[in-house]
Amino acid sequence: MFVDIQQGESSQVVFDRHELAAILTVYGHHVAAGEWRDYAIDFGRERAVFSVFRRTSEMPLYRIIKDPKLARKQGAYSVVAQGGLILKRGQDLGQVLKVLALAPKLSAV
Repeated sequence: MFVDIQQGESSQVVFDRHELAAILTVYGHHVAAGEWRDYAIDFGRERAVFSVFRRTSEMPLYRIIKDPKLARKQGAYSVVAQGGLILKRGQDLGQVLKVLALAPKLSAV
């Protein structure tokens, strides 16, 4: 989705409401588990990035990127790890975010 900032002079790539809801759901689960503490959102002309941090002063653990130019090739969405490794890429944000899903924890009863 493109949003005009100043009467059509320039446009930005942004996450829409449904995309942000999906991202924030995953983020909320990790915050509740005590793994993640902060995030940043960056909207640019070519892509939008949601960065996840363990602590504010660190490099992002993961970046969730929306790049519409790649929509027909590898998919508009990707999850990139701290070292630049692309963990998952695809057309459906829900499927791409599954790579960040919490693993079930076993407990002895």
